[in-house]
Amino acid sequence: MCGILAVLGCSDDSQSKRVRVLELSRRQSSALPLGVYLFSFFFFLFFGSPLEIRLKHRGPDWSGIYQNGDFFLAHQRLAIIDPASGDQPLFNEDKSIVVTVNGEIYNHESLRESLGSHRFRTGSDCEVIAHLYEQNGENFIDMLDGMFSFVLLDTRDNSFLVARDAIGITSLYIGWGLDGGFRRWYNPPWYSEGIPSAPYDPLALRKAFENAVIKRLMTDVPFGVLLSGGLDSSLVAAVTARYLSGTKAAKQWGTQLHSFCVGLQGSPDLKAAREVADYLGTVHHEFHFTVQDGIDAIEDVIYHVETYDVTTIRASTPMFLMARKIKALGVKMVISGEGSDEIFGGYLYFHKAPNKEEFQRETCHKIKALHQYDCLRANKSSSAWGLEVRVPFLDKDFINVAMDIDPEWKMIKPDIGHIEKWVLRKAFDDEEKPYLPKHILYRQKEQFSDGVGYNWIDGLKDHANAHVTPFLSLSFSLPFSLPLSPSCVSMNMQVSDKMMANAKCIFPHNTPLTKEAYYYRMIFERFFPQNSAKLTVPGGPSVACSTAKALEWDAEWSNNPDPSGRAALGVHASAYKPQLPGNGFVGKPEPSVILNKQPKMVEVYAPSLTIRS
Repeated sequence: MCGILAVLGCSDDSQSKRVRVLELSRRQSSALPLGVYLFSFFFFLFFGSPLEIRLKHRGPDWSGIYQNGDFFLAHQRLAIIDPASGDQPLFNEDKSIVVTVNGEIYNHESLRESLGSHRFRTGSDCEVIAHLYEQNGENFIDMLDGMFSFVLLDTRDNSFLVARDAIGITSLYIGWGLDGGFRRWYNPPWYSEGIPSAPYDPLALRKAFENAVIKRLMTDVPFGVLLSGGLDSSLVAAVTARYLSGTKAAKQWGTQLHSFCVGLQGSPDLKAAREVADYLGTVHHEFHFTVQDGIDAIEDVIYHVETYDVTTIRASTPMFLMARKIKALGVKMVISGEGSDEIFGGYLYFHKAPNKEEFQRETCHKIKALHQYDCLRANKSSSAWGLEVRVPFLDKDFINVAMDIDPEWKMIKPDIGHIEKWVLRKAFDDEEKPYLPKHILYRQKEQFSDGVGYNWIDGLKDHANAHVTPFLSLSFSLPFSLPLSPSCVSMNMQVSDKMMANAKCIFPHNTPLTKEAYYYRMIFERFFPQNSAKLTVPGGPSVACSTAKALEWDAEWSNNPDPSGRAALGVHASAYKPQLPGNGFVGKPEPSVILNKQPKMVEVYAPSLTIRS
């Protein structure tokens, strides 16, 4: 993943401003709040980091900048395709169209063929964007098959176009001044949340996924697969291993697939991943960490992933540690299994879905929110070390096939052997040419933050319980301003129960419900004190990664609102013990309050938006 910074319509086009833009795009350490720079900007966009610009870690291979009057496009490159000549920004033939892109366009070769009269300057997959715009105008975006965020400048009239991929695999943040409008270009049938009726075709589903994996083997650098030993990552590894030998990547890097796993010693994932790696014959790399290693990395994780969401931080930390090890081995791209649980209702709370209509609507809501959760985690915890993650389950064509299946087939029905994600498991249950061992193919869903070792989440909770109080009791001279009432300021900060009881006084928006959440929130607000930063993070109660709406499916779950899969009482094989109401949790937070009525930076929440000047 690369890093992009665009400044569009700045009133200052001096050399000093160009130097400043380049400096901001490269900066890795803490920068001044973005709001400092907004007052003179017509439009300000960048990808990968809200409010503090630190992009160089996302693209350590090259820095590029383009200026046309008061428009600036800057780029920090992670070179995956055409490392030698694909530096950005990229242009059309006469350089009247300029584009800077973060992402990969998997169908760029076929698009080049369709643009036969155009001359290309590089082998970069992203160069097709400039030529497609020149030929088709702004209506070309649905032709792109890949993950991307880009800013395109048409110097003929200084108009600009900004777009993001359908799901939000790449992050997009926007701060705006005077103008700009949004349009959703991605409008598949499932997006309206209607109930599909297509029959289940296991071979069609299998073929769609195999195609999604194969197209992501496009690379000019060493790569591998993330392998937790769960269903999704194991299928990614199995399909990659089966089809690698016939690809261009195999001719460059050989047919021996490398796989990577991380966990605490003795964790469920390490054991299962080792079995899958042995079965597939991969070169397997197993990384161990301790609870203390993870705790030591929490601040770095929150800084890079830019969230205070509990389950995202729990899962991002081992991935952050693993990504560093992978990059140290010389690998720059990995393929991973994110997105399957959202598409197929794989989280354990789906066991309680009351009917197929609610099941379908919940999967739609989960897919639409991926850019705030799993995509955010995969993108930023890996990009912190200059590693790219590709996610075939979020392939547009595959999603269309999977979301067109009558959800009655996806419903979990233990009485007839239909466990979570049964339709996916069955599609790859091939007796003649098995993809995976049976016990792996039908392994119970284990969330990543649980699978790395149950002691990981338990250790985080213990750490937060022990350290929330001393963290705040040292000083109340916080590096940001809050409109606290006198009663809040005078409360005894050494009593953690009182801290939790008054949490909504300190954090009125997305009030933390546990000490662990409170701990993460304090760290986040130390790095990102602006009100607009906290608004980019989702909130609300959850059990086993559910939406707040799904808590209604089981009354007992509302007493145990923890995003861990083990909170799915009566479903997970190692579930937590039930808790009494109010045990360890404060009441429901007050409705969200916007402290600053003019936020200068927000994340784009609706999928696949296009911005046209």
